Amino acid sequence: MNGDDPTADTPLARVAAQLAGYAPRLRISEQGAVVSVGDGIAWIRGLPSAAVDEVLEFSDGSRGAVFDLAYDMVGAVLLHQTDALTAGTSVALTGRQIDIPAGDELLGRVIDPLGIPLDGHPSPECRARQPLDAPSPPMIRRDFVHEPLYTGIKIIDSMIPIGRGQRQLIVGDKGLGRSAIGIDTVLNQKDTGVRCVYVLVGQRRSSILTTINVLRDHGAMDYTTLVVGDASALPGLKYLAPYAGCAVAEHWMTRGHDTLVVYDDLSTHAQAYRELSLLLRRPPGREAYPGDIFFLHAKLLERSTCLTANEGGGSMTALAIVDTRLGEIASYIPTNLISITDGQIYLDQGLFSAGFLPAIDIARSVSRIGGKAQPPAIKREAGRMKLDYLQFLDLEVFTRFGARLEAGMERQLKRGAVLRELLRQERLDPLPIRFQLAWLVAFNAGLFDGVDADALPRALAVLCRAVDASPLRLDDARDDWVTLVSGALAHGTEQHDEPAA
Repeated sequence: MNGDDPTADTPLARVAAQLAGYAPRLRISEQGAVVSVGDGIAWIRGLPSAAVDEVLEFSDGSRGAVFDLAYDMVGAVLLHQTDALTAGTSVALTGRQIDIPAGDELLGRVIDPLGIPLDGHPSPECRARQPLDAPSPPMIRRDFVHEPLYTGIKIIDSMIPIGRGQRQLIVGDKGLGRSAIGIDTVLNQKDTGVRCVYVLVGQRRSSILTTINVLRDHGAMDYTTLVVGDASALPGLKYLAPYAGCAVAEHWMTRGHDTLVVYDDLSTHAQAYRELSLLLRRPPGREAYPGDIFFLHAKLLERSTCLTANEGGGSMTALAIVDTRLGEIASYIPTNLISITDGQIYLDQGLFSAGFLPAIDIARSVSRIGGKAQPPAIKREAGRMKLDYLQFLDLEVFTRFGARLEAGMERQLKRGAVLRELLRQERLDPLPIRFQLAWLVAFNAGLFDGVDADALPRALAVLCRAVDASPLRLDDARDDWVTLVSGALAHGTEQHDEPAA
């Protein structure tokens, strides 16, 4: 044999040459089979190399993702299901993780957690894709929160300030205006360069359409993307919705843009995860939630941050909405999220019933790091306001027993009542930060003392027009602001007092 010469014309050499021609066209892949399917999950046998979160393709056109690895089977959540999916359907691994299209092409679009459009328009032609599950930025890439993110809501921007890159929780019972705070914050980002992502989890289609129409009517869709996992969607899509919204915003953040993500809401997200976990026979913990629900929410919210200048200086601010029942803030999911976030805005049923809107309970609301980003002028004017307002509330309770008060306490009560009226605000009416500085200066200068509660809205309207016509900036001298607001209020009062022609 000419075994030493590989080019020899032997039968073995000819067979080797023929196999070499076929080698590029050979493909070896694992295939499994569905054992059972139902309630948005599928059990699969025969995929020993499957990895968690790996995308699966079913022979009938359905898609899924690996969610649980058992001893001899794989538990998968369904992301797209056809009527032909039954036991025995073959399944193949794709070798890739779940990702979503990302880029400016998504602005103004309504998509599902896989990037499929829900607004009736063609699929966005995005050049980039972003993984849904990505590690949070390391500490060396993070910067301190140093720029404010204005909500346009007086009570928040003055007493519970939020900075870009902060994680703020909005907590309260259903129907108290939690979503209204998120929507108002998105509306207030117009012309600020902040790109917004609004995530809707498990909501009815009527509520989703209302949110879309509000954003569209106020021109907010130009800088906003909606990620929707509605109530009728598969549990897997509802579970993935917050991660999809985070991935879309993360793409912009890493490219130097400031972004805002509103998760509406994470209670429904936790319920979807609990449903999937129980169906896949994972052991339940407190309130039947799996023990890793804390880890999942922490991993999600840790991706919101402010990057250093060397990393582009982008930021992702997270407003996470969570549901309580009968105001019970000590239940499992709210306490988890309170410990993860940088502060909470608590909405109270009693305030809502009394007509104080937004129904934010100052005593239970806090922003732990937002004050670092608050403008010095706003911080100066609102410095003691929260403490004074809380003292007024305590004093008001004391007066209900008919106690006689000193003159100083009487003045404190009157000023507190005026402040409470000033803090009232209708929804869908975010206010510019210059106007907020103006009313703070006017209140601290005593220009609202003696003004009837019924006349305060008219005085604020006069003040708003004066601020719009003035070139004053936030960092201008306080005396200039006092001159502006005192002149505006005096002139507005004179015009109102003139007899009709």
